[in-house]
Amino acid sequence: MPVRVPRPSRRRGAVAAALSLVLSLALPLLSPAGPAPSAAADSGREPPAKRPVATGYGGAVASVNPYASRAGLEVLRAGGNAVDAAVATAAALGVVEPYSAGIGGGGYLVHYEARTGRVHTVDGRETAPAAMGPDAFLDPATGRPIPFDEAVNSGLSVGVPGTPATWEKALDRWGTVSLAEALRPATAIAERGFVVGEEFRAQTALNEDRFRDFAPTAELFLPGGELPEVGSVFRNPGLARTYRLLAREGADALYEGPLAREIVRTVRKPPVAPGADRTVRPGLMTTADLDRYRALLRKPTKVEYRGVEVYSMAPSSSGGTTVGEALNILENTDLAGMDRTQALHHYLEASRIAYADRNRWVGDPAFSDVPTEELLSERFAKERACLIDPGRALTSPLAPADPRDPASWDCAAGRGGGEPYEGPSTTHLVTADRWGNVVSYTLTIEQTGGSAITVPGRGFLLNNELTDFDFTPLSETADGPNLPGPGKRPRSSMAPTIVLEDGRPLLALGSPGGSTIITTVLQTLVNRLDLGMTLPQAVAAPRMSQRNTATTQAEPEFLDSSPERAPLERLGHRFVPPPQTFTPAPEIGAVAALELLGDGRTVAVAEPRRRGGGSAMVLRPAR
Repeated sequence: MPVRVPRPSRRRGAVAAALSLVLSLALPLLSPAGPAPSAAADSGREPPAKRPVATGYGGAVASVNPYASRAGLEVLRAGGNAVDAAVATAAALGVVEPYSAGIGGGGYLVHYEARTGRVHTVDGRETAPAAMGPDAFLDPATGRPIPFDEAVNSGLSVGVPGTPATWEKALDRWGTVSLAEALRPATAIAERGFVVGEEFRAQTALNEDRFRDFAPTAELFLPGGELPEVGSVFRNPGLARTYRLLAREGADALYEGPLAREIVRTVRKPPVAPGADRTVRPGLMTTADLDRYRALLRKPTKVEYRGVEVYSMAPSSSGGTTVGEALNILENTDLAGMDRTQALHHYLEASRIAYADRNRWVGDPAFSDVPTEELLSERFAKERACLIDPGRALTSPLAPADPRDPASWDCAAGRGGGEPYEGPSTTHLVTADRWGNVVSYTLTIEQTGGSAITVPGRGFLLNNELTDFDFTPLSETADGPNLPGPGKRPRSSMAPTIVLEDGRPLLALGSPGGSTIITTVLQTLVNRLDLGMTLPQAVAAPRMSQRNTATTQAEPEFLDSSPERAPLERLGHRFVPPPQTFTPAPEIGAVAALELLGDGRTVAVAEPRRRGGGSAMVLRPAR
């Protein structure tokens, strides 16, 4: 298999020159930058077409947005590799999907390196300020948690961003272009603009009330005081300037110097609009917190399932351990040999059990002794699998077991605690190149719209990731691993995943969706590996999400027309629709995935409908 060989610096220059030429031909040449949107027809360009499935050669990209997928594809076309394309795609998502991701947030990147055959991961999760203690989200006057809405829309919720450090770490380790070169496509989109679609307008409308309460946010995302019109051209010259700063000075520009001071000033004194009556708590971040931030290389999680190896993200994310534990539990059954009702029943129960253990044990490993190896042990999973009764659903909340204490592994289904809240936003992308390198990358600013606080003149929203901490201890006897702490990373559910078969990449996938990320990735894997679906079918299939709660969330297609609903209800499952956000119908997750077929072709897959449908692209389409 051809592999990427590290190039000398002049090779980076060659890639940059090719990239500049390609972009000059391929990026939309909209009218000059300016604050006011104009009709798309006046620009002479239509937005790139959305296609949920693409099959071909030479490299592939899938994301939720066609502008972003095209940015990554053009980097591949110019000679860049999967890491280069992933950073370019992510940076473009920061422009066209600014309410889901951006340099004000963080995420996790999983990378298969063809040269060595190894899987690497980067933990770019946000961190809490040094001044944040375990009672940070308690009202000192009452000792009770502050209202969640008040926590979200505050400087107090803003963690130290990890995304720029993640990009630079990945490029320095495995890329062939500089950060400046990877940012070039996104910078052009921010400056020249993109055509507003239904999803962007709907997401803005969802956030309109809180956006109006912060002056720079309203100025940027409500141009002229109004929602952006579908078909207009939206520009973000402030973000273009910020990207150019990062291109000149590297990621350090965000962690030290004037931009760092601007971020801290915004967090500590949020720019509330005159007349706003919202209670906005100040944050605790300092420039020292930014200067101390590091994106971390971590050993990935790994489980063997049905003859393949599933790699994902270790703590501080709970994605890899929870997906892995559930797969280990399911490994004890023959899902392919069951009828459909029993296969879905076992999927739901394995997820329920894994979530019970996740909520009790997973947090930032720098602060808690997280039993990662034990949670992923086959012995522990086999014992936990004994809880599953083919004739009856378990009752939630189910008690956790201690994976280090076999005495707790009996089949008595005791009572446990509830699930903490996680926002349903975030975004995911996958890339592959002609050398066989693959990236699966999930990034976020938490809520749709993050904290709603924009750094004045800089064009990006700040995250509200610190609300992923538990506000109170799990119980009277256990604080749990996810209370706030100085420098601590809040637990995440992000689960960027790469599957190897015989040591070579087979699948890469991931999803947004808060705590439903884990079940979305798990169900997509079960659909593909157990239930005989193609990857496009596995992504499109209706989803259910059981997270150790009394009811199971299920999408309308399942609720309205699935023949398995009634028999599952007879087993004791209770189904409810997921909360509706900005989309026409309630939905769970939004997968971006790819499959390497072994004959040189790659199938890139995005959502056909969820979140308005995604965008899959390949370098050379198969005929």
